[in-house]
Amino acid sequence: MKITFYGATKEVTGSKHLLSINGVNIMLDYGMHQGKRSEATALNKKIPINPDKIDFLILSHAHIDHSGLLPLLVKNGYKNRIFATKATKDLIDIMLRDSGHIQEMDVEYINKKKAKRGEPLVEPLYTVEDAQNVMPLVHGVNYYEKVKLTDEISFTFYDAGHILGSAQVLLEFKENGETKRLLFTGDLGRENLPIIRDPDTIEKADAMISESTYGGRLHGDITDVTGRFKDIILRTHKRGGKIVIPSFSVGRTQEVVYELNKLVEAHEVPLMPVYVDSPLSVNATDVFKKHRECFDDETWAMINNHDDPFGFKMLTYIRDVEESKRLNECNKPCIIISASGMCEAGRIRHHLKHNISDERNTIMIVGYMARNTLGRRIREKEKEVKIFGEMYPVKAEVVVFDEFSAHGDQRDLIKHIKSASPKNLFLVHGEENQINILKEKTLETFQTNINIPNYGDAFELR
Repeated sequence: MKITFYGATKEVTGSKHLLSINGVNIMLDYGMHQGKRSEATALNKKIPINPDKIDFLILSHAHIDHSGLLPLLVKNGYKNRIFATKATKDLIDIMLRDSGHIQEMDVEYINKKKAKRGEPLVEPLYTVEDAQNVMPLVHGVNYYEKVKLTDEISFTFYDAGHILGSAQVLLEFKENGETKRLLFTGDLGRENLPIIRDPDTIEKADAMISESTYGGRLHGDITDVTGRFKDIILRTHKRGGKIVIPSFSVGRTQEVVYELNKLVEAHEVPLMPVYVDSPLSVNATDVFKKHRECFDDETWAMINNHDDPFGFKMLTYIRDVEESKRLNECNKPCIIISASGMCEAGRIRHHLKHNISDERNTIMIVGYMARNTLGRRIREKEKEVKIFGEMYPVKAEVVVFDEFSAHGDQRDLIKHIKSASPKNLFLVHGEENQINILKEKTLETFQTNINIPNYGDAFELR
């Protein structure tokens, strides 16, 4: 078996890993790079392997940094099957179209400015139509259902506990007459996250490709989320301000709404309007409601008690762009949850533009922010940030809320690695300092051959 790494190498976006087994090429994920615009654009345009040479593609989950370049791959000739869980299939149907739409709109906005300056115009990476062309290739698979790719290669999806439909991929194959197992974690979740089930534990793998986003960090207790969220709401309301929450449309938005639901139903916070301002978030919430097979026991208990986990008094879901614009005319306390999660596109940038310089307001960071993104600069509490080419002073309170993280921390990752006991471990999807810390801590607990690949590195395993 040969593994070649084409993304998420010493960084947290652009997941792409190519397996070559007995002459069969299998791509794990095909994600978009996010970060510094010029660098990310160059990497996203690069197609590292001829699409005709890929026999199968297996998708771990729907987040754009794992699925976002599928339309470009298909546009350039990929015609074979794409495997995903059934919930992931429904999510990428809306997410990839939304990504294409955002790119079309962003390019239209940029080209207006370029035309005035007499500069060359740019084209979107892909369009809505390109995104729609992906779906006929996608095959929805149940968790724990063994899928036979060839006579000698099969795979099974296990729950990753990261977002709705997220999966670990266990590949089993025969090589030189010997049966071997490779585990790809995708993005690994953590125990006790709201709504979805906990990650499955996989025992015994010959090789393992593990994410390492928080390999050097320990999260706060997820059970402390409700109390801390309540404190933020109370003090912002007292100032007469707004809470603006940049949030991933899939997973994080639903979790934030779920926690707000509990506070509102318990009458622990003042009644104030809550807006989920993202067409994708609205559509994703509909997918959540469809895929109840992914829910944990606590969420089922709410449903059985006739309580909607994704709806409560004063909550409004917004699709219309004019209604979104009117939110910025509101001077009363409210909560605005909007995408994209890293603040690199979408309506959240407009809300930040209008609210980040008002000291009454709070910007609540509830997700991972990659290097060189607007979200990362806000998270690091820079005094000024650039939005749509103009500088804005950061006067709003900035609150970092890692307790919401859907990624396992160092303890979770080491526990998972130790359970699988791989002979060869590859650490990806993490910044270099996080990976190095995880490597050291893992070796203190479990002895294995640990590899930290660079972009394009290939490894032969026998």
